[in-house]
Amino acid sequence: MIGILDYVWLVPLAPVLCFVIAGFFGKKTPQGGGYIAIAGALIAFIIAALASYDYFTSDYYANNIAYTVEMEWMAVGEFSINFGVYIDTLSCIMMLFASFISTLIFIYSIGYMDDQGVKKTRYYAEVSLFLTGMLGLAVSSNYLEMFVFWEVMGLCSYLLIGFWSFTHPEGDEAAFRASSAAKKAFLVTRLGDVCLMAGLFVLLHLFGSLDYADIFNFDIATVDSNMLMVAILLMFAGVVGKSAQFPLHDWLPDAMAGPTTVSALIHAATMVKAGIYLVARSYPIFIHCTDAMIIVAVIGGVTAIYTASMALNNMNIKRVLAYSTLSQLGYMVLALGAGAYLMSLGIEEGEPELMLLGGAGYAAGIFHMINHAFFKALLFLCSGSVIHAVGTEDMRMMGGLRTKMPITAYTMLIGSLSIAGIPILSGFWSKDLVLEAAFAPFHHGLGAGSIFMVLFILGMITAFMTAFYMFRMWFMTFCGEPRGHCHGESPKPMTVPLCILAVFAVISGLFVVFDGSYYILESLRTTIDTVIPFHTGMEIVEEIFTAIPTYVALVLAVVGIGIAWKLYVKTPYDAEAFKPENHGALYNFNAKRHYFPELYNWISWKFGAGVAKGVNALDVHVVDGTVNGLSNAVVGGGEGLSAVQTGYVRDYAGLVAVGVISILAVFCLIFLYGGGF
Repeated sequence: MIGILDYVWLVPLAPVLCFVIAGFFGKKTPQGGGYIAIAGALIAFIIAALASYDYFTSDYYANNIAYTVEMEWMAVGEFSINFGVYIDTLSCIMMLFASFISTLIFIYSIGYMDDQGVKKTRYYAEVSLFLTGMLGLAVSSNYLEMFVFWEVMGLCSYLLIGFWSFTHPEGDEAAFRASSAAKKAFLVTRLGDVCLMAGLFVLLHLFGSLDYADIFNFDIATVDSNMLMVAILLMFAGVVGKSAQFPLHDWLPDAMAGPTTVSALIHAATMVKAGIYLVARSYPIFIHCTDAMIIVAVIGGVTAIYTASMALNNMNIKRVLAYSTLSQLGYMVLALGAGAYLMSLGIEEGEPELMLLGGAGYAAGIFHMINHAFFKALLFLCSGSVIHAVGTEDMRMMGGLRTKMPITAYTMLIGSLSIAGIPILSGFWSKDLVLEAAFAPFHHGLGAGSIFMVLFILGMITAFMTAFYMFRMWFMTFCGEPRGHCHGESPKPMTVPLCILAVFAVISGLFVVFDGSYYILESLRTTIDTVIPFHTGMEIVEEIFTAIPTYVALVLAVVGIGIAWKLYVKTPYDAEAFKPENHGALYNFNAKRHYFPELYNWISWKFGAGVAKGVNALDVHVVDGTVNGLSNAVVGGGEGLSAVQTGYVRDYAGLVAVGVISILAVFCLIFLYGGGF
């Protein structure tokens, strides 16, 4: 019997068709193709929802089997590359939240991009293709197909970040920044993508296939463990680039040069979530390399606290949210790394308790990804509403907007409370589960327990920082005396998505209460031939509210909010206090982003320019030298032969005679040396 699941390939097809329609005919439609883009995202969401329901009620789900349909794409020697769909719980989660949030962002764009004239057509075409990349990645059946859609998102991010590269509302200097940011994002993420591609070559060598079904069901004991670690680390390098983990994190704050709706897409629904998805999707092979998972967790923990520190004194409302995204992505990577480490040891030792904790870490990382998608989309769209009303991203030019923009103010307050981890909003549940996953290796006395204890402490400090900088942003924007002009509340196409996302920022965390961890773990049960125990929803609730770290994190969050209130509400605003010259070296060092942009430029000039000069020398002296040498030889030979073209018959007859005599001489010599008669 054919069901909606058999048509799941339409999920990425719907927005790509809208990309074509909007690109060619958008100028002739209302809102420059905006309604076409909305229709594509909405159709994709509806099909994704129906297909997910079909999967969860099918025998595939009941028997812990992923729904897979493939056809041969290409054959290279003995290797066959397929193209198809692979649907399990993780695929369904990614399809649903990416298409749903993108639909809301596209609706919001009707109001936010209304003044962009004919450029709206290009915008709506590009965001539709961007969504295609994410949805295609979610349903792909193998790593190569996933990589193709991964690169589609990379291309679209370059185009959308640089949307204002030629004509920026703020002038030529802002247009130059947008162009530079787009190039930086493209080049830095390409560095990670090259590593990912190399990792896929190693996987192909080890497993003889790139299909998920083949790799996940392969006898891992027969694989060279050292080569497997190389493959995993190369693949994770791709994650570091795409999900902007330390030290390739600095491109993401600069990406704020694009429209705020683009920022919301990149940070909440697509792009940076692709790296988290890759780690989660690759769990069946990641859990067989314990040492690599320690590295993954360390990168996540360091990213979480390091990038949070950069948001503490930043004055750009979008950049504060950008650093917040980096920090929260670090949380997700930390949880997935800790979970894989615990599960790896659990499989090696046959210990169900460690398997339980490993599964909890995996579920925490995915759960935080879902919750973050909702409250970060809300926060970015709220910041866009503010920027739309006041015409600036500088929080020093805001203030007192709560009465003029009440819907934006209170929906952004909900988002800020959620990301700060205040009960019982969505961020509270998943953040605590992430911290529990980081603490578990130390609590159970495992080999790398001390490392994870340090990461747990860093996560706790990050929770304090998050609450402080989020409410510093909210207080500076909405409280105090007005410090600039405000046009008032944004139009309904912008405020309605804010209200919808605010509801999800409150209730999405309750998914865990209704055994959400069980459903998330189903994606592992389809690929790991081991029983994975899990906590029920009520057991998780009981564990969270009886654990001391929960209350420590809550106290830290409240203290962070209190300090922000004291500094930015209780203390009268003083413009002089925000000038760089009135602060110490540490404050300015942080404001300068720890000089990472300068470091990138230095590496580019010292290393990149050196490589470019070497390539240029090779091109000039070897490639061009060879080509020019051959052409000169041909030209010289032609000029030499042209000298014998005298136009006199007697000269030509003489040459013919010489030629005939020469040929006869050669034959005579061959005859004599061959022995004669």
